[in-house]
Amino acid sequence: MQHGKYRFIVGFLVVPMALYVIFVIWPFIQSIYYSFTDWTGLSPDFKMVGFDNYTKMLDDDIFWKSLQHSVLLAVLLPLVTLGLALFFAFMLNVGGRRRKGAAVTGVRGSGFYKIAYFFPQVLSIAIVAILFQFAFDPGQGMINGALKAVGVKDLPVWLGDPQLALWVIMAVLVWCTTGFFVVLFSAGMASIPKDFYEAALLDGASRFTTFFRITLPLLWDTVQSGWVYMGILALGAEGFAIVHIMSVGPGGPDYSTTVLPLYVYQSAFRDGQAGYATTIGVALLLVTLAFAAIVMRVGRRERLEF
Repeated sequence: MQHGKYRFIVGFLVVPMALYVIFVIWPFIQSIYYSFTDWTGLSPDFKMVGFDNYTKMLDDDIFWKSLQHSVLLAVLLPLVTLGLALFFAFMLNVGGRRRKGAAVTGVRGSGFYKIAYFFPQVLSIAIVAILFQFAFDPGQGMINGALKAVGVKDLPVWLGDPQLALWVIMAVLVWCTTGFFVVLFSAGMASIPKDFYEAALLDGASRFTTFFRITLPLLWDTVQSGWVYMGILALGAEGFAIVHIMSVGPGGPDYSTTVLPLYVYQSAFRDGQAGYATTIGVALLLVTLAFAAIVMRVGRRERLEF
């Protein structure tokens, strides 16, 4: 059985590894190279400028604002999203009333609720952003219309308010991502033997105790992976798309919603500074890697099996 084992393994790995190097590793190397140039992105001619782009980035107030907003999204968005998803999944699978012949049950109609929670995942992020942009319109939007109906006089301008705009965008991101993790955590909870819950309840444990002593430890690997995934979404495509579509400017007002991916896009395609944009992209790469490393390090614990 050992004869030709390594040739067999290499035969399967060589093609995907080659594709990975060409389409993932090589673009990273190119980006790092271009970050040391004054390339405009439009001309084939450029020259090396050393660390000038990095010096400019460190003195750029907009960069620091966008970094602050990206880090805020990466920290708070997974915390709120995963917390809500764990709560809803636990209620759907374990939080129902006791029924005859079953000590632990989910709520009635849990299958329908899972579909309802997952529905935002079916919609494109662009569609979600446009719908909520209309909903938060200060003049004709549904949100202010509802507030006006209940007698609120001083209606907020939402996306036009520098103090509220980023929080509104974060709330939309929570709405459209929570359902995926509800379904994911529900699948994980369904695989946990009911005997664990029944034994704990017979010993007098509350639902609160069973969640933190049984459910969360046994789902920790899934939660940790979800945390990294949500952080990458917040620092990457999801954060860029929804800010680019919903915000004033985009990125405003007064750069209050500018995030690193959006600033990379604006520097490259609006300002014609592709070399500087790749420098910000390198910074974004380092922030993403640092975030993933911190989550994996802080969340490391002994693996529990059942």
